[in-house]
Amino acid sequence: MQPFQLPEFYVAHPAKLNPHLERARRHTKEWAYQQDMIDVPQQGIPIWDEQDFDAHDYALLCAYTHPDAPGPELDLVTDWYVWVFYFDDHFLELYKRTHDMAAAQEHLDRLALFMPIEGLITETPRNPVEGGLADLWNRTVPARSADWRRRFVESTRNLLDESLWELHNINRGRLSNPIEYVEMRRKVGGAPWSANLVEHAVNAEVPAEIAATRPMEVLRDTFSDAVHLRNDLFSYEREVLDEGELSNGVLVFERFLDCSTQDAAEAVNDLLTSRLHQFEHTALTEVPALFEEHQVDPAARAGVFAYVKGLQDWQSGGHEWHLRSSRYMNGETRDDPIPANGLSGPTGLGTSAAHIATSLLRTAPQRARSFRHQPYQPVGPVPRQAMDMPFTAKSSPHLDHAREHTVEWAHRMGLLEGSVWTEQLIRDFDLALCASGIHPDASAEQLELSTDWLAWGTYGDDFYPVVFGRTGDYASAKACTERLPLFMPVEDEPVPEPANALEVSLLDLWRRTTAPMGTDARRTFRRTIVVMIDSWLWELGNQLQNRIPDPVDYIEMRRRTFGSDLTMSLCRLSHGNVVPPEIYRTRTLRSIENAAADYACLLNDVFSYQKEIEYEGELHNCILVVQNFLDCDKDRAVRVVVDLMNARMSQFQHVVAEELPALFEQFDLDDAAREVLLGYVEELRNWLSGILVWHDGCYRYQESALRRQPAAAPVVAAAVLGGPTGIGTSAARIAETLRSGV
Repeated sequence: MQPFQLPEFYVAHPAKLNPHLERARRHTKEWAYQQDMIDVPQQGIPIWDEQDFDAHDYALLCAYTHPDAPGPELDLVTDWYVWVFYFDDHFLELYKRTHDMAAAQEHLDRLALFMPIEGLITETPRNPVEGGLADLWNRTVPARSADWRRRFVESTRNLLDESLWELHNINRGRLSNPIEYVEMRRKVGGAPWSANLVEHAVNAEVPAEIAATRPMEVLRDTFSDAVHLRNDLFSYEREVLDEGELSNGVLVFERFLDCSTQDAAEAVNDLLTSRLHQFEHTALTEVPALFEEHQVDPAARAGVFAYVKGLQDWQSGGHEWHLRSSRYMNGETRDDPIPANGLSGPTGLGTSAAHIATSLLRTAPQRARSFRHQPYQPVGPVPRQAMDMPFTAKSSPHLDHAREHTVEWAHRMGLLEGSVWTEQLIRDFDLALCASGIHPDASAEQLELSTDWLAWGTYGDDFYPVVFGRTGDYASAKACTERLPLFMPVEDEPVPEPANALEVSLLDLWRRTTAPMGTDARRTFRRTIVVMIDSWLWELGNQLQNRIPDPVDYIEMRRRTFGSDLTMSLCRLSHGNVVPPEIYRTRTLRSIENAAADYACLLNDVFSYQKEIEYEGELHNCILVVQNFLDCDKDRAVRVVVDLMNARMSQFQHVVAEELPALFEQFDLDDAAREVLLGYVEELRNWLSGILVWHDGCYRYQESALRRQPAAAPVVAAAVLGGPTGIGTSAARIAETLRSGV
């Protein structure tokens, strides 16, 4: 018996079948034989025989997922998929089953030799994985730009290298937490790699100037998450019960939520649906605005839309293939492309469109629920929770001095004028207490600077909903956001006259902080601030739509809205050039930083739930996001969020203890670099413990202080304000808003 009944999937687009299917089947089978992938054991271990190859039917997968590709391109794309599935099964048999980490690392290291961004392959292949990669690389890259090649190399390396993450977890019997799993599955699962191949198949590359923007990243990530979560549902039986695999979303949810396999499968399917809804929302609301912002020409816009359509075709076609391939759990649906879910209607090739209306109706309540939140509901405080904190908090001897300094600085910068903050509020917030815990060994001057940065970030976070949220004036908010980087000159370029307290204080902080920095360091530091201020605009956009965010998008954007990169970068300022910059970009360091950031963000959401939901009419709180996603009450959502917090703390400790020493050896770091990184870990421990002490000790989230804050007002349409109305006239209010800051 199957371990669970497959849920009803959200499929919003009909699957189509490429007419060149039979050609691709013939070609790719011949190619696989040429590469010794069929009936040729590796190190005495059989990988595939002809029956395996025929039953998996990768040509059918590609004919479904690339229905409009010409015959030669379908052949090439199919060969890529044959290669990647062969790599996966080859890695399973030779390294996962044997737990041979050293040999696995050597195998993965060599594969990079067969993907040169520039120049020719000079290494001789030793096995079918290497030989197949060399052949495919030479057949693909001449038709693509250097930017596409760089992106494809990165996604391919992620796909290959992060297989070691799975192997590490198997060797230790370690199951990842849900956030870690989604992040790592994107790399291990290879869907970003598939997205790159979609560009090739439709012969339309994403323009380099927008490829790294949030909307394009969201399209890629939501596509990836949906592909992987769907695959997890179909492959649970094979991976978990047969192969002993731990990297499966159903298993992760089953253990984390402590629920049945069937309930876990339904939760995974709900997340899959949510990610597809996010994909559609981004494509419809964010991508068109992106075109205007970057002045993308009509031909490039058409290319991006072809890419988006290609991603949609992949989702629908991939679903059809999973229903038919012998590789997966699909029961009686194997010969029928329509799931056996009790739906009536036609069956057979091409009839999936008949079920789209039912699919849309079934998932409509989940979509609608995200827009139906009633703000300002009384929710009451969240009782103190059992939050794991294994680190002892410290405090600076300069705490009292920093407290008075920041109040004086806020007065001088104009932060206490207008309707956002008062002196009593900034004293209630006690941001010096937070800085003291984060930087207990700082000098008095350093603690002043750190406290002032915390004050600026907190003020900005309050400024946007008060100044722009009350009026619904997104145009003014965007203009404000676009001006702020002007006050962070990288090469001492001239700056405009500041128009409000937010700009005055940012310019002051920038000059005090970056005076001793080089150009590269300034550019890196500036990027952390830009990421944070852009996220404030994202929050405002959701607020104006009354849209509770998708849970994955929320977690990833929460790191930005919380200013995690900014505060962590303040820790890194003293590291100098001792540690190579690429080390900070490794999965190990990013895992440490993300786990710490998520713990702190979720901690803040628990403490600020009443403040945000009841007093501010906010939508951006993980407890509310979980309530919406699981359709559960507040108490259940709080337990889930706290469990997630504690899981991230456990991951932080695991990566520091197990993976950081391995990183030292892998990159052969000298003693000085190791000492700096271990010191950085200690700084992050201070950061975590200091943030908890601050939340426990300040008045920002206590009901008595909440009553002293300016009364919140619901978001209203710009048309109810005085002045001109109608499309395009909101710009008339921008200058006045920026000047007044109220």
